[in-house]
Amino acid sequence: MDVEPFGPGSMHWDTAGEYRNLLVAGSALVIQTMHPAVGAAVAEHSTYKDDPWGRLERTLASVQKWVYGGADGPAEGRRLRELHKPISGVDEQGRHYHALNGEAWAWVHLSLFERFITLNRYFGTPFTKDQERRFYAESRQLGAILQVPERELPQDLEGFWRYFDDMVAHRLEAHPTALDVLAVMRGTPAPPGLPAPLRRLWAPVGVGAGEFNHFVTIGTLPPAVRRKLGLRWTAREERRLRHIGHAVAMLTPRLPERLRYMPIAYHARKAARNSRRLDRHQLRSA
Repeated sequence: MDVEPFGPGSMHWDTAGEYRNLLVAGSALVIQTMHPAVGAAVAEHSTYKDDPWGRLERTLASVQKWVYGGADGPAEGRRLRELHKPISGVDEQGRHYHALNGEAWAWVHLSLFERFITLNRYFGTPFTKDQERRFYAESRQLGAILQVPERELPQDLEGFWRYFDDMVAHRLEAHPTALDVLAVMRGTPAPPGLPAPLRRLWAPVGVGAGEFNHFVTIGTLPPAVRRKLGLRWTAREERRLRHIGHAVAMLTPRLPERLRYMPIAYHARKAARNSRRLDRHQLRSA
């Protein structure tokens, strides 16, 4: 099946490659590993303990290829499917799992949509309903690139939120892997290669990078997820998170593009601009 690649003008083109996505990367992994099949697969086959930022770097590079890789985006989706084919087993409760189980594969993808909405609510400009609808339509397009079964993709935004609430209430659990991810990130330093202006933001008011990552992860989780995991979150902590979020929202648009976007996204955006300039020049010369 042919899938239209992303390009300039799409919302993902403007958002998927920003460094600020790191602020919800931890919470995305927590939410994903609360699904029993995903939690079991990550526990048995992931390097999140031994090489947390290396794993994240590989994940982010793959995500950026989906969006900024043009015609190579679907090829990256196929590569990921092949990579996950052998991942299967039986969890500690005797439940069989497979990484390509339709529900689990869809949950890993669809949970990212909710994380993008949360990212912009805390660390940017909240999306309008129309923007959410447009972004969700693009997420369905991204689901096609990742070969998520059509039956697993809610048809519209309203259907997505019903799906998400139902998954949180009835399918997710306080999986040991999700709790372990939270514990591991407490000792994790700031991401290597992070531009200096963002590195300073990563550890505000003197707290260590791991504690800051842990704090932001818990704070940006949906309240129903925090309750399911037994996590405490106070009004004072929420105010502090909002202050940090305001600072990030003010800083991000002012950063030079090479500091705002990760390398794959930066070079793809630059190449697209150069191509458009060349096309305009050729039209004027014709």
